[in-house]
Amino acid sequence: MMQRYRWTVLLHLGLFVFFATVAEASEDKTRSDASRSEVARKGLEFLKSSQADDGTFSIQAGPGITALAITAAIRNGEALDSPMVAKGLEALETFVKPDGGIYGSGRLRNYETCIAILCFVEANRGGKYNKLLADAKKFVVGNQYGSASDSTTDDVWDGGMGYGEKGRPDLSNTAFMIEALIALETAPNDPAIQSALEFVSRCQNLSSEHNTTQFASKIGDGSFFYTIPKDDFDPADDPERFSPDGGIYGYGTMTYAGYKSMLYAGVSEDDPRVVAANKWISNNYTVDMNPRMGSAGLYYYYQTFGKALSAAGVEKLTDSNGDDQDWRVDLLKALAKRQNGDGSWSNKNERWFENDKNLCTSFALLAIASSQPSQPKTKK
Repeated sequence: MMQRYRWTVLLHLGLFVFFATVAEASEDKTRSDASRSEVARKGLEFLKSSQADDGTFSIQAGPGITALAITAAIRNGEALDSPMVAKGLEALETFVKPDGGIYGSGRLRNYETCIAILCFVEANRGGKYNKLLADAKKFVVGNQYGSASDSTTDDVWDGGMGYGEKGRPDLSNTAFMIEALIALETAPNDPAIQSALEFVSRCQNLSSEHNTTQFASKIGDGSFFYTIPKDDFDPADDPERFSPDGGIYGYGTMTYAGYKSMLYAGVSEDDPRVVAANKWISNNYTVDMNPRMGSAGLYYYYQTFGKALSAAGVEKLTDSNGDDQDWRVDLLKALAKRQNGDGSWSNKNERWFENDKNLCTSFALLAIASSQPSQPKTKK
């Protein structure tokens, strides 16, 4: 009888602990969702107060920040008919060019068009922007370096995208191009995306059948770098970028950009390129800085970090110490800690224009949108 009593007590105690744990987890999720909502609300209020009368944001930098701000607003629940969004979309439409591009002076025509595509896709209810988006897609693909239909060339820049026309491509612009094409429901096996994937693969520190450049194996840690040099150079002239033997250091923003681009392009989880990128991400997991770049490009890092891990469909990552890290919670905490009293975000490090509050706030809100809970799985 006493033994049965003990088992009964233990069973009830176990059930109590189980349900208490479930209740605590539910409370934590509720608090996290409330915190996310409040942080996003403050950020949106700042953008509303910062929007110019003509609907733009930081227009001296071109229409890109306006597109980022409106995309961030929509993804965080701002209605399409709200004054902020409606004015912003009207302003962006004034930058549509006869060639299909959506840009300002033309210096950043590819980047600005890709960012604008993401914005108009979010707002395309009832096919309102179908023609605009079709023309913009044609423009973007037409500016891809090399020919998407010709994979026989040995030019290491082929498939990439640069800032303007068919200039020197880089991973950042190429990643935005892939993201824009996927947002337009372009199939991952589309020639433009697969050609871009080949360029992305050459920007990885990994020797493979997809990357036979001279840089592939010199660092070999699976990270990604910004662009591929074609001219002779002296590594000693730029030690931040090059290793002593002429390898190219990868860093946070580009590694997450390369990683998400591969996922968007349909590369499988067990592909060596993705495996190597996953390993680097686990070994360099942080929300305190842009790995290898410190505070430079921190908010671009946050939005790329969020988009990549959301695309991967994971909730937790195992870091270099073997600890599971809930990246969504970590990201939200990092952003909440850095939010200014007026609801904005800014970076004291002015590199890549991150001293602009509108830009940093837009990036931060895009990261928050990516941190929304999904159907998670744990990746080791």
